[in-house]
Amino acid sequence: MDSRYQKHLTLQDRYTIEEGLNHGYTLTRIAQEVGKDKTTISKEIRKHRIGNSQRVGNVNDCLNRFQCPIQHLCRDCSVDKDCRRCRKEDCRNICPEYRSENCRYIQRAPYVCNGCSMVYDCHRPHFYYRASSAYSSYVERLKSSREGISLTREQLFELDCLLTPLLRQGQSIAHIYAEHMNEIPCSMRTLYNYIDMGILTVRNIDLPKKVRYKPRRPRRKEPEMDYAYREGRTYKDFLEYISANPEAVVVELDTVHGSKSRGGVMMTMLFRNSTLMLILLLSDCTQKSVRAAFDMLTDTLGLEESRRCFPVILTDNGSEFKDPNALEKTKDGQERTRVFYCDPLASWQKARLEKNHEFIRRVLPKGQPLDSYTQEDMTLLANHINSTARSSLNNRTPYELAEIVNSEKLLRVLGLRKIESDQVTLTSRLLKHK
Repeated sequence: MDSRYQKHLTLQDRYTIEEGLNHGYTLTRIAQEVGKDKTTISKEIRKHRIGNSQRVGNVNDCLNRFQCPIQHLCRDCSVDKDCRRCRKEDCRNICPEYRSENCRYIQRAPYVCNGCSMVYDCHRPHFYYRASSAYSSYVERLKSSREGISLTREQLFELDCLLTPLLRQGQSIAHIYAEHMNEIPCSMRTLYNYIDMGILTVRNIDLPKKVRYKPRRPRRKEPEMDYAYREGRTYKDFLEYISANPEAVVVELDTVHGSKSRGGVMMTMLFRNSTLMLILLLSDCTQKSVRAAFDMLTDTLGLEESRRCFPVILTDNGSEFKDPNALEKTKDGQERTRVFYCDPLASWQKARLEKNHEFIRRVLPKGQPLDSYTQEDMTLLANHINSTARSSLNNRTPYELAEIVNSEKLLRVLGLRKIESDQVTLTSRLLKHK
């Protein structure tokens, strides 16, 4: 069998089948020429054969024509003679016991009359395989099977009752599908189609975001003039370090701003090995506040645990991160981490964290002041984000993976916990008390 094995028959394949039948080839030989199993050829012929299943010609082809004893089928007949011998009326038209005699080649391979040398003298029902007709039937069936709604009214009602409340809590389709896969009688792609068709209560406007990615810009070259803080810490250096230390845990670092006129900044950290995200609330976006946050993590976890949790940091070129020595070393000068910087204007180099910021913006839109929130609010927000199932994680949540690959002390000390799947809320209602 060639590489086309287990794929649909093409129009050319069907012409090959028709030509083989016209030449009287066996199904095995036709299957070899088409590159399919012979049972596939057999099913194709029987499914798409066309012809006349009734009697052909004026010759009596009844199965009982030689010994049929029936008489007086005609009401006004007074002749005591078997009706099968009558020349006045064709008994096949009025006999309830008439059964046409089928050719044995119709009931077994090749199942059609293509290539039969006796077809013009045969008075039995004829069947033929025509490639063009078979292909048209196949295309129509393929098209109709993918149209319309394949669920009953009861199934649609149950699906609507499950899907609508959870979507209005801010949960994503991927999260709902991961947690309720056994209750949903269709694929995740079909859920999007049903919402787009308007057959459910929820509408496209209720979805957090129908993503339409813009074309990627061509990669920009790194400027020739570089800053001193980037020496030995560029993205190229980062790739070389990871190549030499493939087991190192990489943590992506960034900040998320609220209102420009009021205080409050979120510092976000994402572990690549689990997609777990931390959110720390800073008073302002300065190097001093960032260093204070790193010192807090070191004091809370301990130096050795801090080194295990944050061995490698990858961040952008924001002014708040331009003092690498303050981040890499403790107050008494001990090494605690290694910091690397993305290329200028290349935020895609830490794309996982940038993508995760979308969850934050569902709850805290751009421009909303952060000075009224506390660290407990940020931890609650992080818990709901980390409890959202992701398709990229094989329908697992970041928290579930973090329990396996990240530090148990880190989760416990920072107050990270799992939120029940149906309680996950990623709308402004999560922090509405503020």
